[in-house]
Parts: sequence; structure tokens; C-alpha cells
Amino acid sequence: MAIRIRTSFHAGGKPRTMTELASVIAMLGWKLAIDSIKRMREAEYDIDLGSAYFDFVCEFMVFLALAADRIAYRELTPEQRMEFTTALAQRMAAAIEDNRDMLLYDVAPGKVRQHMLDLFNRRGAEYADHGYTENGPDFGFRRCFAACLKEVLPEKDQLWAVDQVMEIESPEAIKALEKTLAGLFHPGEAKSRRSRGGESGE
Repeated sequence: MAIRIRTSFHAGGKPRTMTELASVIAMLGWKLAIDSIKRMREAEYDIDLGSAYFDFVCEFMVFLALAADRIAYRELTPEQRMEFTTALAQRMAAAIEDNRDMLLYDVAPGKVRQHMLDLFNRRGAEYADHGYTENGPDFGFRRCFAACLKEVLPEKDQLWAVDQVMEIESPEAIKALEKTLAGLFHPGEAKSRRSRGGESGE
């Protein structure tokens, strides 16, 4: 996956704030959602510009936001986690709003942003019944994501989309998310691994 995201949690020796970290993940979420649409289109799923494209991006970014919240649970204090997740939902909603002209036509300013926040809150309750461990989202978590995306697609694609989402789209996205957050939360460890890799010629 050709996505380059800066993963340093320190800027000039100064730790980044939770809001700054959330901005990085929001950018990642947008890129991963668009990349997934391209991959599914190549697999001949119909995701047309307009409401289908918009709903797909929203569902994808909400999935990543809720996954990021689970990772934050194991890495941050409760206060930091709340600050991070709140900022992440806001940043993702802002990204959707900023690109509303690309996703939908003739939508009043602010309406898209509010839709995204409402979706985040609604899906949060649904995903809460499922687990997320160090190995990533469990079957139920991924199944919930697949069920949400399935409804975005035309009926002819819905049956096959579940496997595509659970076996390809979800793992690819979670891999990128985990790697990025690991670099943001533990920049020293990431730098050390890169140094060791360089010395060994890997």
C-alpha cells in the first residue's frame, strides 16, 4: 500500500499533542478509505461518485476511528484517550466536510460534518459489543464493519463484499493504522528498529 504518513510523535524535541496526533490519523483514514475504494473498483465492485462514495468513505473512516480508540485504550491514560478520540472524530468530520464537493453535490455547509459525527456516535454503540486485542479486531468487529459497508453497495455486490471487506480491506487498513500509531506513540522504538535494520542490511 503506497501510503506515506509521518509517524514521529515528537517535533523538534517537543511531544505532539493528542489533537496533533489525531490529525495524522484523520489524514491516514482519508487516504486508506480512498485507496480501498480504488481497490474495490478494480475488483469490479460498483462504488459510484455521489451517495455511495460518500457513505463508503464515512463508514470506512468511522471504522478506523473506533479501531484507533481501542488502540489508544491500551496505550494512553483514560484522559489522553478521551482527548485523542474526541479530536479524531472532529478531525475526520472536518476532512469529510472539506471534501464535500468531491463526495456530494448541493449539500449545505456543516451538514456533512454533522452526519459524520452522528454516524461515529451511532456506530460506536454497535462496535462496542465486539473485541479488539493486540492481534487486531475480532471476527465480530470486522463483521460489523463488513455489514455496514455492504449496505453501501448495489445488491449484486453485497454478498461478495463481506468476504472482500473482512479478508482484504479490514486487515490492510488495520495494519497501516497499527503501524502508524506505534510510530506515533513510541517514536524512539521505531527509530531504534530502523537503525538496527539499516545496520543489518535488511
